Amino acid sequence: MSALIDPSQLAFEERLVWLEDIEELDYVRQTLDRLPTRAGRPGYYRAGRLVGYAVLLPRARSSRSSGTFLRRVFWLLPHDRDGVPGGLYHSGAPSEAVDPRTVDPQVKGYKTQRSEGGPPSSAMVELGITLPQS
Repeated sequence: MSALIDPSQLAFEERLVWLEDIEELDYVRQTLDRLPTRAGRPGYYRAGRLVGYAVLLPRARSSRSSGTFLRRVFWLLPHDRDGVPGGLYHSGAPSEAVDPRTVDPQVKGYKTQRSEGGPPSSAMVELGITLPQS
């Protein structure tokens, strides 16, 4: 889940590579994957498609036990909003989703009204909770 990513786990990110135009996407799913290299397009074995990934600095060290590197990967599933606009995520977004316009190297990003699918709910309005517009 996106909320479970600790900022310290992103400390060695050098840059993000986007494989698609993120301006067209309301949200992307982000996870930390154990990968064999610091850079380069990672293998992708989920349903759906790879949207982007992080490239690590040369000084990033691999795990002592596995020899792998913890890197962020951004992806979408076939039933996500961009593929099925009126589907399961017509409003709301998966727990690991973030607005890709809020993500930078070493910054995990967050949800916005756009990533959540529109205007705030009446409960949010009543409680005075707002999400960024981004």
